Amino acid sequence: MSRSKFSADQFLFHRLEKRKEQNALRKLVQTTELSDFCSNDYIGFARSIKLARHISKSCSKLKESNGSGGSRLLAGNSVFAENLELFIADLHNVPAALLYNSGYDANLGIFSALGQKGNTIIYDELIHASVHDGMRLSGATTYLFKHNDLKHLEERLNIAEGTIYVAVESIYSMDGDSAPLKEIVRLCKKYAANLIVDEAHATGITQNKGRGRVQELKLENEVFARVHTYGKGLGCHGAAVLGSKLLRDFLINYSRSFIYTTALPNNSLVAIHEAYLLLAKSEPEIKKLHKQIHTFKKHLSKKVISYLIPSESPIQCLVVGGNESVKKIAEDLQTNGFDVRPILNPTVPKGKERLRICIHSFNTRKEIKSLCSFLNEYFDNKK
Repeated sequence: MSRSKFSADQFLFHRLEKRKEQNALRKLVQTTELSDFCSNDYIGFARSIKLARHISKSCSKLKESNGSGGSRLLAGNSVFAENLELFIADLHNVPAALLYNSGYDANLGIFSALGQKGNTIIYDELIHASVHDGMRLSGATTYLFKHNDLKHLEERLNIAEGTIYVAVESIYSMDGDSAPLKEIVRLCKKYAANLIVDEAHATGITQNKGRGRVQELKLENEVFARVHTYGKGLGCHGAAVLGSKLLRDFLINYSRSFIYTTALPNNSLVAIHEAYLLLAKSEPEIKKLHKQIHTFKKHLSKKVISYLIPSESPIQCLVVGGNESVKKIAEDLQTNGFDVRPILNPTVPKGKERLRICIHSFNTRKEIKSLCSFLNEYFDNKK
């Protein structure tokens, strides 16, 4: 009978020491009074006093409750939750929506449920970790294709078997660039594949009242499923899977991260609803956000631009390479008043470590120009 070589504590210690040796140990850091170039609160909803007041007012009209009391299939369902799903579906021009507790839960739930044995999931190599975890729980055959590489995607589609799903993000969380959705849709139609689009970083920031890239490109009827999350551009919490009524019924029956978790409480549902209502009136903030992105790129030197991953989204990333190097630059930025965080290996591939800079509608022009000046000086003096 084999016995473990290490105790649990010894195992944990050795794994953490390995992370330290790689200069990749993660730690929780409290938020500060630095200029925010870090959060996903792109149009300021998470800090919006107006949104907080609307949520408070609407919550006061509902039956008082601190929690939902159970899963949606037990005590946690409500008329408000179902009406909210109808509202979300109508807004996104789709037959049905199903609420999840987070974007992570939504991706975990849809990919683990759909990925039955004999089916195939083809995913962009930069797809979010939550999709990877969903696929690991599935029985499907999985293939990656090189980032935004249509030729490689078609090669994968050629060898796929069973029911085929293709997974992409409309805007990628760690690069900030966009998927070529129209071209991917054409390939999916050619090979009878079902496209699933994660709209996490497009929700709230696209110039169609923030409804995402799929609707911006008028591809609603060409996409099998969309995942919209609310903890980023909408400044609250939760997520929804959008698709057919048949998909909704299937997920209610087979999606474990939906079935076996306590449902969102009323105040979270109200927050989602009020955030959508405010979003409909937030075109000036969205336009301002895109002007801010232009301002940021305009004031960078040619050398800094050479480090920048091409992106028209609020996510602007400077690839530095090396955990130690990127951590050092981030520390210097924070010391100088800019909340910019390093993205380290293993979150991104070795050699692709980067500064992930998020632009917001609430960043002042002075803050942006000061950040650019710091980056210009830092990189222009870099050998």
